[in-house]
Amino acid sequence: MAATKTLDDLFLDTLKDIYFAEKKILKALPKMARAANSEEGKAGFLQHRDETQGQIERLEQVFELLGKAARGKTCEAIQGIIAEGEEIIEEFKESPALDAGLISSAQAVEHYEIARYGTLIEWAKQLGLKDAVPLLEANLAEEKATDEKLTQLAKASANAKGKSKAS
Repeated sequence: MAATKTLDDLFLDTLKDIYFAEKKILKALPKMARAANSEEGKAGFLQHRDETQGQIERLEQVFELLGKAARGKTCEAIQGIIAEGEEIIEEFKESPALDAGLISSAQAVEHYEIARYGTLIEWAKQLGLKDAVPLLEANLAEEKATDEKLTQLAKASANAKGKSKAS
């Protein structure tokens, strides 16, 4: 009979999930930056790429605290969200609605990450992983700030530019 899984196991499993997700996102962000029409969009995606690198390093510190190797576990959710983003790039390139679509995809990623980090922080507190909490909180704060920046970018220009002229 298999050993009963614990919250420790679930924490490690979820940590591997978000580690995989962050590495996938790191690869996707330059593509999104290249695809974006607006300079603000391009700059935003590149800035988030740099932040994501820091988030990966913090996650590696959490693995270290656990005495585990930093290894990802395939995250179907993030693969699906990124695939949708790639579809938008294909279907809407040359379109004024492209940036609105890219922002929408990026926010889907952010919301997934916000959910994961929120959960990991609570579990880390329950498990007494005091040193992991500030590392995870720093990642969560950056994801929330990025989500807010994306909302501002969408409101300021991308959504308006994407509206059809035939109204």
